[in-house]
Amino acid sequence: MPANIASVDPVAGSASRKRTVLLVGATGLVGSACLKLLARDPRVGEVRSLVRRSSGAGIAGHANRVIEQVVDFDRLDSLPGTDDLFAVDAVICALGTTIRTAGTQAAFRKVDHEYPLRVGALARRHGASRYALVSAIGASPQARTFYSRVKGEVEAGVLGLGFPAVTIVRPSFLMGERVESRPLESIARRFGVILPLKWRSIAADDVAHALVAAASGDTQGVTIIENDALHRGAGAL
Repeated sequence: MPANIASVDPVAGSASRKRTVLLVGATGLVGSACLKLLARDPRVGEVRSLVRRSSGAGIAGHANRVIEQVVDFDRLDSLPGTDDLFAVDAVICALGTTIRTAGTQAAFRKVDHEYPLRVGALARRHGASRYALVSAIGASPQARTFYSRVKGEVEAGVLGLGFPAVTIVRPSFLMGERVESRPLESIARRFGVILPLKWRSIAADDVAHALVAAASGDTQGVTIIENDALHRGAGAL
C-alpha cells in the first residue's frame, strides 16, 4: 500500500510549464522503459540521461527532447557545465546492479548507494524538487541481507537530501528482457505468477510508469509504492 502525503506542488509552476527530468540508469531494464515514456510525455520538455557509456539507443522522433551525457559518476562534481546539467525539475534514479555483476560488495554499494546520492545532492543543490527512486522489496537499513540493507540505506539517504517530493518504488523481481543474465529473475518469471501480489514478479514497464508519474506529477511529501500496489496500478500514468 503506498504511503503518501499529498499536496499541490508549489515548485512545479503552472500546468503549461514542461518539466526537465534527469534520468540515471537509462541503459537498464527499468531505466530504458522510463526513457521511452519520458520522451513521449507531453508534460516533459527535456530529458537529460546520464550514462557511463553511450547507449546507442535513440527515441524515434524525439531526439530533440533527449540529451544523453556520458559521465564518470566518480567525478560528477568536476563535470564541465555541471550547473546547467543538474539544473532540472526532477530526478529519476533507476541505477542498479547485482553483487555478481559488480564483483564485490563495495562495488555494488558504489552503484546502488553512492551514485544515487551524488546525483541527488547535485540536482537538489541546483533546484530540483522531485526525486523518484527504484529500490527493492524488503529494503530496510536494518535488513539482515546486504542487498536489502543497502537498498534501505539509499532510501534513507535520499530522504535526507531535502527534496520536497520523494517517491520510492519497491518492486519484486522484474519481468523484461535484460542484456545481462540474472538467474533469479529468470526463475521468478516462470514461477512468480503464482505468488501473492506482495512478492509476485512485476513488469519493468509498470515500475517505469510509476516513476515517470512521480517525476511529472504534483504530489508532495514522501510516497512509498510497494510491489502489491504496483500490481494494482498505483502511480500509473
